[in-house]
Amino acid sequence: MNEKIDTCSCNIIHEDIVDKVRENMPQEENLYDLAELFKVFGDTTRIRILYALFVSEMCVCDIAALLSMTQSAISHQLRVLKQARLVKYRKEGKIVYYSLDDEHIKNIFDEGLVHIQEK
Repeated sequence: MNEKIDTCSCNIIHEDIVDKVRENMPQEENLYDLAELFKVFGDTTRIRILYALFVSEMCVCDIAALLSMTQSAISHQLRVLKQARLVKYRKEGKIVYYSLDDEHIKNIFDEGLVHIQEK
């Protein structure tokens, strides 16, 4: 276990709880990667692209037409999504088709929607 110097000026009141949470806390690198993943979801255009890909794989031209955006803008966002491993692509001749990388992405969205729609 990594021991960290306590820089907090407060005293631990519930040491058993603090120890339990510390033992279950993911590694710092994993938390960083998770934060980076959620940053990718912080853009409405990328959210719209992912929602389109929930329905069907699509090429850049069709996504651009659907979202009334330029192919260049869509390509840029797809590059970000690809780097985050949220989308994958396949080539058919000169056309590149994009789709969700796996079912986990839809699950993340479904849970997010349930959360924001709770009253």
